[in-house]
Amino acid sequence: MSDVLLVERADHVETWTINLPDQRNPISGADLIEAFEDNARRVQQDLDVRCVVLTGAGKAFSAGGNVNDMREKAGMFSGSPWEMRNGYRDGIQRIPLALSECEVPMVAAVNGPAVGAGCDLAMMCDLRVASTNAWFAESFVQLGIIPGDGGAWFLTQAIGPQRAAEMALTGDRVTAAKALEWGMVAHVVEPEQLLDEARALAARIAKNPPHATRMAKRLLKESRTNDLRHVLELSATMQALSHHTADHAEAMNAVLDKRPGHFEGR
Repeated sequence: MSDVLLVERADHVETWTINLPDQRNPISGADLIEAFEDNARRVQQDLDVRCVVLTGAGKAFSAGGNVNDMREKAGMFSGSPWEMRNGYRDGIQRIPLALSECEVPMVAAVNGPAVGAGCDLAMMCDLRVASTNAWFAESFVQLGIIPGDGGAWFLTQAIGPQRAAEMALTGDRVTAAKALEWGMVAHVVEPEQLLDEARALAARIAKNPPHATRMAKRLLKESRTNDLRHVLELSATMQALSHHTADHAEAMNAVLDKRPGHFEGR
């Protein structure tokens, strides 16, 4: 596993930790982008992984892009406009595509500031739990740029067009308490409780049949951009598949027998 993205496993839940604390966990480096892609692809193929918790090492969740590289026109921020365009496509935009294609539910454990692309990364997850030390900022406009990683889409999906516009057009901070009020996060807890809370939420997801949770995630995503008729047709197809899984039979038996289910992803 990559040193920049640490992976831990407990039962059916993995914890991914962005491990660049001295730099406040920027996410624009090639090695971290590849680590996200590789791990998203890996867990997609492993039905024994049923939920992922994503967090950051140190005091920040992620400060997003590397501002020093921006100022020096280095790395992905170097070259002509054409080269930079391709740099975004071949670089940081691979993260939202990889996470979007991964059907394993993801919970962001936002331990501290989530700024710019770091804010967007949190929005790419299905659920968010925040520490009281956390805050969010869609701060690109304050640097004279825009969210090049799909943040305009993810933020609007998470909190709606009015609040997304307020964040994107001002770049102002949103506290953990305000994020809870806006529905940006599901829970806010004290820092020492954050990972326990996020992993407990992940465990509540992971106790269910993995085919069902993955298909439910896919339906939720499809409902964001497709009309009712499309979602109904997809729901009928997925439901038919679900009824023919061994885990569905086990779930019915567990309910009738008044016992926990034991699911194998079959």
